[in-house]
Amino acid sequence: MAPNQTPPQPGQSPAPVRSTGEAVEPQPQSRLAAIGSRLKSWEGLLLLVLIVIVIVNSLQAPAYLSIKNQSNLFGLFIEKIIIALIMAFVIINGEIDLSVASVMGLAAVALARLFEVGVPMEIAVIIGLLMGVMAGAFNAFWIAVVGMPSLVVTLAGLIMYRGLALVLVEDRSITGFPAWFNRLGQDPVVGPFPMALILFVVMAVLAVIILQFSGFGRYVYVIGNNRNVARYSGVKVRKVKATLFIASGTIAALAGVLFASRLGAVRGSTAEGFELDIITMVLLGGVSINGGSGTLYGVLLSILIILNLRNGMSLANMTGHIQTGVVGILLILSVLIPNLAGTIRTRVNRQKMSHVRETA
Repeated sequence: MAPNQTPPQPGQSPAPVRSTGEAVEPQPQSRLAAIGSRLKSWEGLLLLVLIVIVIVNSLQAPAYLSIKNQSNLFGLFIEKIIIALIMAFVIINGEIDLSVASVMGLAAVALARLFEVGVPMEIAVIIGLLMGVMAGAFNAFWIAVVGMPSLVVTLAGLIMYRGLALVLVEDRSITGFPAWFNRLGQDPVVGPFPMALILFVVMAVLAVIILQFSGFGRYVYVIGNNRNVARYSGVKVRKVKATLFIASGTIAALAGVLFASRLGAVRGSTAEGFELDIITMVLLGGVSINGGSGTLYGVLLSILIILNLRNGMSLANMTGHIQTGVVGILLILSVLIPNLAGTIRTRVNRQKMSHVRETA
């Protein structure tokens, strides 16, 4: 390497060097090729889809792109997109957590019921968050320590945590929370942005740093690719998995607290069915259902697509049932399309290899 030449970053090719040792500046054609390659990726496709959806929605409502409307758009789904961040970690790790919506509902119901019987709201909130920690630890024990499939454990947790929430409040609705608690989820903190939205932005930045640029993030990917190889390489597989599921339960409980604060009321069915949107956001973002691949950049683009798509369907006066059906179709396509693309790519590569052998 020539003196004073910056070493290439991981994943980058070294800059071409002249015979004099001076690095050659990349040509405009190579930059355009790199941009074109990026646009051909799954994230590039998501970006194009997002642009189309935003343009269509803007034509339907001129004020669609206003800051206030976009803030309201995020506010309606803020709890789901917060959980989607940790769900990306879990699925990339080769697992799944179907219990997040039930944990979210249980945490909201627990704090509401405690407040109803006279417990100060500050303590009730802490206990609600601890419920999420315990639920996550329960899942982590059976998955990381015992070795049971996460699909089975979290499906059981979905039923169990939801049943416990219904037992606590039956079919009643609990309201009358303190004003400070309601303001937490309803009033703007910075400009038109509520605290939950600011919290999401901070969490998203931290999630990207941890997953894409840290050693822990590399462990998440390695385990998702092959847990046996990861174990033989010295990765503490159980510890990583336990950490993810405890974090998943804790963040789901936090989302439940924010949800109760935003609505100002809690029922036993709070957040029921939210796991469909959450998992769709992650899989549509390019995260493989089999684990080991995907990025948070794609997940963030997917979140924007689903939020804007739902808002557009609302502008078109589509009912909530139709919107849920569309999200379900997106969930199927998000799994089907990458699998089909992988199959086609494999067949093309095999044909190329056979052609090379024939001509050799």
